[in-house]
Amino acid sequence: MISTILQLPRQTKQVLMFLFDFCIIIGVLFLSFALRLDYWFYPVGDYDLLIVIYAAPLLALPIFIYYGFYNEVIRYVGFKALWRIFQGVSVYSTLWGLITFMASIDSIPRSVILINWLLILIIVIGSRLSLRWLLSEININNNVLIYGAGEAGIQLSTALNGSKEFKLVAFIDDDIDIYNQSINGLRVFSKNDLKYLIEKEKINEVFLAIPSISRKKRKEIIDFLEPLPVLVRSLPSLSELAQGKVKVNDLLEIDVKDLLGRELVYPNRNLLKINISEKVVLVTGAGGSIGSELCRQILLLKPKKLVLYEISESALYIIEQELTNIAKTSIEILPVIGSVSDNGRLEYICNFYGVETIYHSAAYKHVPLVEFNQSQGVLNNAIGTRLAAEAAISAKVETFVLISTDKAVRPTNVMGASKRIAELTLQALAKEQNSTCFTMVRFGNVLDSSGSVIPLFKKQIKDGGPLTVTHSEVVRYFMTIPEAVELVIQAGAMAKGGEVFILDMGEPIRIYDLAEKMIKLSGLQVRNESNPNGDIEIKYTGLRPGEKLYEELLVDGDFTDTENKLIMRAEEDMISWDKLEPTLDQLSDASMHLDMEKIYKLLNKLVPQFNPKSNVTDD
Repeated sequence: MISTILQLPRQTKQVLMFLFDFCIIIGVLFLSFALRLDYWFYPVGDYDLLIVIYAAPLLALPIFIYYGFYNEVIRYVGFKALWRIFQGVSVYSTLWGLITFMASIDSIPRSVILINWLLILIIVIGSRLSLRWLLSEININNNVLIYGAGEAGIQLSTALNGSKEFKLVAFIDDDIDIYNQSINGLRVFSKNDLKYLIEKEKINEVFLAIPSISRKKRKEIIDFLEPLPVLVRSLPSLSELAQGKVKVNDLLEIDVKDLLGRELVYPNRNLLKINISEKVVLVTGAGGSIGSELCRQILLLKPKKLVLYEISESALYIIEQELTNIAKTSIEILPVIGSVSDNGRLEYICNFYGVETIYHSAAYKHVPLVEFNQSQGVLNNAIGTRLAAEAAISAKVETFVLISTDKAVRPTNVMGASKRIAELTLQALAKEQNSTCFTMVRFGNVLDSSGSVIPLFKKQIKDGGPLTVTHSEVVRYFMTIPEAVELVIQAGAMAKGGEVFILDMGEPIRIYDLAEKMIKLSGLQVRNESNPNGDIEIKYTGLRPGEKLYEELLVDGDFTDTENKLIMRAEEDMISWDKLEPTLDQLSDASMHLDMEKIYKLLNKLVPQFNPKSNVTDD
């Protein structure tokens, strides 16, 4: 019945509510007389009284319409709507009483006027609240808990009261002072009651409404929830929440960065500005994962101009449109199509726009793809960096920052070896000249980048699995893209020339453990030998070409501290330019002619630690 009514057009539902009020206005007047006289009363022959009773809707309904009784969506009736109902009913009851008084109808006791006001108020408000309750209960099988009974949790509970998707059952909070108390009509339980509640109330999801707690504490709560058969969603952190009330749409699936437990380190604002503010900045690979985030953060630091240098037209268009919408200022955003291997093009662009700082993030980064296209990986990553650096020197660019990778350390793949050669090139050029300050920043995997395992796992969970892990013991360092980019900018500002800066990536994470956590926090179970009825299986696919079980951040030597505790300066061996240049020329020639045997020989010469694990070639 209610489902049928719900499917009716809104105007039809308004007419039904209008007719309901029409009937109860008359019925309540008769009931008021009955309550006052203590027997059922019908004024036979008293035509004046019959007229003021049966004509009451003609007085009341225009008042109800004026006060918006029929404009409210019943599912979302709140305090303001109830206040308007109180006002409308009070105006009607008062006018009806005045009219009967002025008409000198003696058969109407004065108390009937008060009883009529009270009854009509109770029934009109009660009917709306009852319908709201019925509508909130029907077809909602998604029972949820809110973890956190603070301000954010209370605002979220208010938002959920009008939700068509979620039925809020209770609060969970660690504060023993509010244990067993009631907030918004919901009882507050402790986290020790979670398992009981999930089983008794058939809870499907837990919403974390604790945006102000530390990452470490947040991770502890997530680890506690992980074994439970519920989907965990979270409000963004305070720094990410928009101003205004919390909305259901603000809820996100648990962000993998919460699993890392890394505390934020606030940046040095002066370091951020040194190479960017009021300067002409160019980003190579501007449409990539790292490059696009560099552009976003650079824009906030108010450069004079921002040059987007990108070989992919579609990627360039997307980032240029995004930045244009963000900027809305006088900052010039200049989209340039070009390859880093075309040093004539890059030198011309640097001279034409007067580029002062370059962030070189253009690179082929997908290890298996580069293993299948090895000569192109060398040409783009190693030779391309050399050509870009030489263009920067010719154009008298002040600062050149290379985005490097932990795969450059004792590489087992061509991608890593090519990036190590890029580092060696900048180190040698830094010693060879003093017009451009060259530096590089080395770090591990970033979450949600195009090559990261995280988006793959999310898609595989959505598709029902299996999740694919190359090896049970594979471990990786992880960092969020915004954090990595913020540290890159600060490291570049500390450069004197030729340094390798290394970012503190925290503790490495086993990929299998990450896959398992993501499955469980999605409210699902891992299917394995001990749990054959689980939802999603984790499959081992074997190490990919060139892949290592673990990555390192330091080739040799030692670290020294910097102004930022998450940035370290590495002291490593280098090759002088007079020895490096002829070998780079040979490597370029061999790559152009697809001479894989010579490429491998030269890679081993330049990077003695290179220990290839793949026989895949593109010759």
